[in-house]
Amino acid sequence: MSLQLHRCVSARTTRDGFVSRRDFLRGISTTALAAGALTWTDMMTAKADELRKQGRACILLYMQGGASQFETFSPLPGHANGGETKAIDTNVAGIQIAEHFPEMAKTADLYTIIRSMTSKEGSHPRASYLLHTGYLPTASIKHPSIGSITAHEIADPTSELPSYVRVGGRGNFATGGFLGVKYDPFDIANATLPPVNSKPTTDNTRYRERLDLLDRLQSDFARTNPAEANDQKQLYGQASRMILSPEMKAFDLNQESSKSREAYGRSSFGSGCLLARRLVEAGVPFVEVVSGNWDTHDDNYNRVKGLAGQVDKPMAALLRDLKERGRLDDTMVVWMGEFGRTPTINPRGGRDHYPRVFTTWIAGGGVKGGRVLGKTDRSGSAPEERPVTVADFLQTICHSLKIDAAKQNMSAIGRPIKIVDGGKPVLELFS
Repeated sequence: MSLQLHRCVSARTTRDGFVSRRDFLRGISTTALAAGALTWTDMMTAKADELRKQGRACILLYMQGGASQFETFSPLPGHANGGETKAIDTNVAGIQIAEHFPEMAKTADLYTIIRSMTSKEGSHPRASYLLHTGYLPTASIKHPSIGSITAHEIADPTSELPSYVRVGGRGNFATGGFLGVKYDPFDIANATLPPVNSKPTTDNTRYRERLDLLDRLQSDFARTNPAEANDQKQLYGQASRMILSPEMKAFDLNQESSKSREAYGRSSFGSGCLLARRLVEAGVPFVEVVSGNWDTHDDNYNRVKGLAGQVDKPMAALLRDLKERGRLDDTMVVWMGEFGRTPTINPRGGRDHYPRVFTTWIAGGGVKGGRVLGKTDRSGSAPEERPVTVADFLQTICHSLKIDAAKQNMSAIGRPIKIVDGGKPVLELFS
């Protein structure tokens, strides 16, 4: 340790003989900056570069509308609130899930079910925003989603592919927020087709000439509207690099064998899961695959049965595929909706919004599979053991991705915002 650094650390030693992490880093930064050797930016860049080399990724399987826990991964056999849904055994002794998921029952050793998720938000827009960002919506700040945070923190800036891809869904609850449009998701409506407008309408040379002309034409606009012009320039630049890149073959499912396509199924969601696997292998750090219509206020049993039939096989295939390819240890797979459904059945045979307790599951990314975390009371009405908040949940995702959840990013109004405010990672999942 240099004499300057030693003095800096000594000056910040607490009366118990310890140095706080914040003071230590601040001291290193200040001393190194004075010596002209190392800046805070240098340190953060080095840390980010190291994370990017680790190749970590997250695939979020989002059941938009709020999937019923009772008809998916937390059945209540033998209780009136469980309704007519039967439970089936899995390949892990003692763990049962709903009968509609026979393929996921065969892969239960690869994921851990969290049956004690809890929240206070029962409105679709607010709950969706909360589950994706960790914050409630406000008029002054647009928070970045966990996908955008992942792209910002660990994406490879030299990659020509988008760093956050969303398949099959839309919504303003998952954007780059104050991080900027650069970190908005790249939306794919149909995974079986190439992204729209992903090829130049002319030859590459002429295309680049048109980009140069556009740059010159925008110069006047940039002088009077620098922020908007910069956003536009970033978007055009990112899109141009992407559509000219040979890496775009990652979006082409025709490069997969028939056996692989059949393993996932050729449904929209199945194709989305297969595309997610291809994209994380190509270096995309965050992919969200959306299954909609889980808002089962009426005819709950039949509707969930049909929806489960669309997602069961693809999800199991994704877990098996990642495991066989050696990617599951580095890729966290998250299954969630914005809340759960009521324990009691309404007069229309449906279940209504219920954030008090609901279910998620996590696989890979260091999480040990074949377990259940938390439990509800006998009626499925409240968490009884190990409640997990939304902040805890997002802290856990950050922990897997090696992202510092306490890091503060500066918002457009000059206010520092933590990646996750509060909560603690659920470390039991990793041991």
